[in-house]
Amino acid sequence: MPPAPQPTAERRAAYAADLAQGTARFHEPRRADCPWCGSKRLRTRLRTPDLRQRKPGTFVVDECGDCAHAFQNPRLTPEGLAFYHRDPREDAHDGLAERLLDARGGAGRHRAAARALLPFAEPESWLDVGTGHGRFPAAAKEVHPYTSFDGLDATRRVERARAAGRVEEAHVGRLTDPVIGERLRARYDVVSMFHHLEHTPEPREELRAALQVLRPGGHLLAEVPDPDCAFGALLGKWWPAYGQPRHLHLMPLSNLLGELESLGCAVVATDRREPHVPHDLSGALALALGRALPGPDAPWRPAPPTPLQRTARLALGRASAPLLASTAALDRLLAPLLCRTRFSNAYRVVARKET
Repeated sequence: MPPAPQPTAERRAAYAADLAQGTARFHEPRRADCPWCGSKRLRTRLRTPDLRQRKPGTFVVDECGDCAHAFQNPRLTPEGLAFYHRDPREDAHDGLAERLLDARGGAGRHRAAARALLPFAEPESWLDVGTGHGRFPAAAKEVHPYTSFDGLDATRRVERARAAGRVEEAHVGRLTDPVIGERLRARYDVVSMFHHLEHTPEPREELRAALQVLRPGGHLLAEVPDPDCAFGALLGKWWPAYGQPRHLHLMPLSNLLGELESLGCAVVATDRREPHVPHDLSGALALALGRALPGPDAPWRPAPPTPLQRTARLALGRASAPLLASTAALDRLLAPLLCRTRFSNAYRVVARKET
């Protein structure tokens, strides 16, 4: 990965102007009920800063006492989402730490997810939602060589994926956009969403939009973090899957299954083992180290770090690399056992659209 560019004075001034007005304006009013079931029995599950990029702000995750749905409350506004998604690599953790936090994106994992459809479908057309650089379609072609893969993403990355030959058609925008939904209506045999639903303001609307672009008999393939994972309680705010402030919802498996069935789908497979991402301990360590080390030269910092701070960050980052590598090895060693227990951190659902 190329290093992030040095912030310019203009960018630092732009962030300073945004932050001069405070971060409260980036949040909607706090809601008093669960967005999934409407219950008013809420409890605060988590309160945390932005551990990944260290942008200013505090974020709260509430949990419903009736359906166990967890959600950011108060939720970020569209302006807030844009602010916290801006410059995603500017404060990237150094090398190994960043790879640990993004561990779910390997080609082997993508091929395994693609194989989950083999018992149910021989798709001609497949839409990958939230495809980014199109790495899933590129790997899935090895499993489904006769399938046409398209990609949809909110960013221009999908156009670069098309230019690289990873997808055949590139759609920029959101699946819930009526124009995109109508253009893609009933075009696909499979729609996939890998760690996408937790980023969406309204997961139910996203599911309905996905079914709209599926043909009758088509399949929805979704993977999301599992809020029932025991690491959530054990690691607290350091659990990577909390992903604040970018993860807006964490849905228990039973809630997602119930919603799909209410939309007329038949759930044909669920899996908590294979989707497990072995990075809980190493990811938590990477976040903790990132918090403890002197901050990098990010444009939302009031001033650039001193030469001493830069040197200390570099030296301490290099010194911590063996510890991170050892913890990552421990995650991988424990994965075959943990994925069979409540420590599994993700689940997969395959559902068929009946009509």
